[in-house]
Amino acid sequence: MREIISLQCTECKRKNYTTTKNKRTMTGKLELKKFCSACGKHTPHKESKV
Repeated sequence: MREIISLQCTECKRKNYTTTKNKRTMTGKLELKKFCSACGKHTPHKESKV
């Protein structure tokens, strides 16, 4: 039931991280604050397709 997703930086639009999420329990889009190596700072990363 888990699906592989990638996390995309909201500022520079680069895909930096991959993770999994349970589609049954979490129906909305995942958003985490992660470090972006391209921007050089912590930015919000939203879920995108792999």
